[in-house]
Amino acid sequence: MKRRGKALGMALLLIMMTVFSVVSDAAMVKADELLIKLHYHRADDNYDGWDVWMWGEGADGAAYELAEEDGDHVATMEVTPGTTSVGFIVRTADWTKDVDEDQFIDISEMVSGTVDIYVESGVKGYTKEYGDDAVTGTKLSGAKYDGESAVTVQMTGAIEGDLMQAFSIKSADGVAVTIKEVTQDDDFVYQVVVEEPLDAYKSYQITYEGTEYKVVMPSVYSTKEFEEEYTYDGDDLGATWTKDSTAFRLWAPTAQAVSVNLYESGIEGTDDLIESIPMTADINGTWVASKDGDLNGTYYTYTVTINGEEKEANDPYARTTGVNGKRAMIIDLESTNPEGWDSDGNPHAGEGINDAVIYEMHIRDVSSDSSSGIENVGKYLGLTETGTTTENGVPTGLDHIKDLGITHLHLLPFYDYGSVDETKLDTPQFNWGYDPVNYNVPEGSYSTDPYHGEVRVKEAKEMVKTLHDNDISVVMDVVYNHVYNAGEFCFNVIVPEYFSRVNDNGTYSNGSGCGNDTASERSMVKKYIVDSVKYWADEYHIDGFRFDLVGLLDTETMNEVIEEVHKDHPDVIFYGEGWSMQTSLTKEGYSMTTQTNSTEVPEMAFFSDTLRDLLKGNTFSTTEKGFVSGANGKEKTLQKCFMGLSPEWCTTPSQSVNYASCHDNLSLMDRIIRSTPEASVEERIRMNNLAAAIYMTAEGVPFMQAGEEFLRSKVKADGGLDENSYASPDSVNSLKWSNLEDEQYQNVYQYYKGLIAFRKAHPVLRLDNAEDVKAHVTPVEDLDDNVVAFAITGDVDGETADGMYVIFNANNEKKEITLPEGNWNVCINDTLAGTDTIETISGTAEVAPVSALILVKGDGNGSTAVVSAGTLPAWMAYVFTILVAVVIGACSVWSQKKAGKAGRK
Repeated sequence: MKRRGKALGMALLLIMMTVFSVVSDAAMVKADELLIKLHYHRADDNYDGWDVWMWGEGADGAAYELAEEDGDHVATMEVTPGTTSVGFIVRTADWTKDVDEDQFIDISEMVSGTVDIYVESGVKGYTKEYGDDAVTGTKLSGAKYDGESAVTVQMTGAIEGDLMQAFSIKSADGVAVTIKEVTQDDDFVYQVVVEEPLDAYKSYQITYEGTEYKVVMPSVYSTKEFEEEYTYDGDDLGATWTKDSTAFRLWAPTAQAVSVNLYESGIEGTDDLIESIPMTADINGTWVASKDGDLNGTYYTYTVTINGEEKEANDPYARTTGVNGKRAMIIDLESTNPEGWDSDGNPHAGEGINDAVIYEMHIRDVSSDSSSGIENVGKYLGLTETGTTTENGVPTGLDHIKDLGITHLHLLPFYDYGSVDETKLDTPQFNWGYDPVNYNVPEGSYSTDPYHGEVRVKEAKEMVKTLHDNDISVVMDVVYNHVYNAGEFCFNVIVPEYFSRVNDNGTYSNGSGCGNDTASERSMVKKYIVDSVKYWADEYHIDGFRFDLVGLLDTETMNEVIEEVHKDHPDVIFYGEGWSMQTSLTKEGYSMTTQTNSTEVPEMAFFSDTLRDLLKGNTFSTTEKGFVSGANGKEKTLQKCFMGLSPEWCTTPSQSVNYASCHDNLSLMDRIIRSTPEASVEERIRMNNLAAAIYMTAEGVPFMQAGEEFLRSKVKADGGLDENSYASPDSVNSLKWSNLEDEQYQNVYQYYKGLIAFRKAHPVLRLDNAEDVKAHVTPVEDLDDNVVAFAITGDVDGETADGMYVIFNANNEKKEITLPEGNWNVCINDTLAGTDTIETISGTAEVAPVSALILVKGDGNGSTAVVSAGTLPAWMAYVFTILVAVVIGACSVWSQKKAGKAGRK
């Protein structure tokens, strides 16, 4: 990075002291109050649990309580001036919707006052009435400066009278701007030409009929000049602790003054300020301060002054915080390390992403059901408990996951998120956690004490260490594409709106559907993301990262993330949701990390929605059938997907994450139930197991949702199936461990366990490049409809089989398939799966209805010394499982006391 002298830096800093605070969610300054009062009526008069989710166009949504007013149940929303449309959904907290679609209220004619909206339960649409104070007419809905000579103004109607008298403009410090002329374009668009160019580093308001609105200015943050001067590349942002002193460094290039505030506690609003220390402006827009003494355990925030206004914010680089993440805490990180941490490492070091079997789970789900037997419900420590069982002795939690045989446990977000109140953990709360607040801080609700910042750090590390000790690598679900609340996000408070993309009309870009998109293309946002991911790999020994909506982040940032992490942790895996989404980039020349750009990020894998939708039907049409449930014409696409070469985007199996279900949408069994109302339970289980057999043996990276292996279903209180359980109660989201006491569920579990064991035993199913796949995997042609088969050669390093024949039959009747010459050992059929031979056949194979048949040729089936539980009869497997649980329980005390257990190096 090019650097200039300190004098020039300070000069530019003085200029930036008056920098315009790019518009917030609203994009306009409040003038006259505008209220929507939504009156909701239910015939049953039962309003318990109902509220209204509302949002202005382009802004974040929020829940509005239904309060009683004159006998009506009314949700009241204050609307930002300039808003022309407000969306609404009448719903419950678990997102049961009164009308299952987004609806929109047209308020383009409203200038100020109250508008009453009347909604009847179960009826689409609304009735609108104006309040006595309502003022209607033409209003200004947006104003943007073109960077040269004119402010483009969008009105809701035509302006009558003298255009030169219609508008006035002034800067934030009250200086009037001379208007040269006003002209009209089509569709109520006006050009307000100014006498002198506006200052790009200031903010301005435009007034129409007594109401002020913010003028959206061109962003200076993404300019070459700004980034050359204000890109800081040091590694000491945040609070750097030693026993003798703590050094603070904050990036705040637009601030006029900054101070660091030291507190006794981490509770926001508590009057326990110890000291406020002025900070000194330093290089590249950073501010520094230091304090002598051992500050370990002291809490702190920053106060920044911008355009004369003071704002207090948390440290974006906070390592831990107090309750609800409002105050950062200075911490001696080494003191939080569990015993043996120095020797802890990835238990699957040396393996590639194609060797992984990924199991996705929410930290609370594993322990929240009463049948889990886990003491630390909803906590990091719940995943450190061994010997836990159901009432009748079936292993649960960690023992279950280990026995299943997965290699990587993918945990839904466990950095600090905003949608669970850590001060009310005795109140039922749930969220998936895709609401980032503090990216480098473990979530406090998963700790046993969210009030003391060191506890969450220590317990998160203990969880990771225990998983590593049990040969399970840890994948962290990360959400850098958006934040919980862009206007309140600490980075945006300290450097207004720097972290988030802004549309031309001044609202936040919302490709994420969560109210805002991250401006990863800006240098200090990119640095922040790179630093954050690397921090989790370094400090918490995280072995993989799943990126939520990674298609909103640019490929340059993602490649730098991977490169920096791999310098010290070459075995860390990366994958994400590469969907193509619309977002407003703040710079030109960037490509996004989408499936279609997969060749630009060669070490990033992507979820294959192609295979997902092929197996069970289109996710967004839940009654549509897929290959396993009877859809026709899927054979050719399945051939490509099985080879890890999706026809739409994937050119190598190492970038294809193969799955049938995840936390989003319906579980696999629920999706099958929804699309096959005529099918029996037995038939649906066959469909479930066929889907699993396909993605578990396909080239690429197998991924499964926790509980899928025992037919996970998310049933709401009313008996319906929950397809968006992000905030649903434990009764919906918890893993129902007691189901494993039922032979039917236990059989499915043993089948999945056998599939995993079979995959791990055969390297030919884990090829990591297209050339090897094409050389070893050949689709069998000229088969019946809805039958797909592959002939696989065995001449691969480590492969014990001479060859393999894989057959998938999605028909409701058995099919007879001619086999290549020789004897073939059946390892997987319609009821059993594993590494041992079920039977040996030759000539022809009879494939049961809706099932897989996988045969191995030669001496090596993958395991001859150890019996796979997946090949045992169901009753024997159940008894075997209970016996194992008894042994584990008897040994648990000894195993927990065993000293010096070293992790894999």
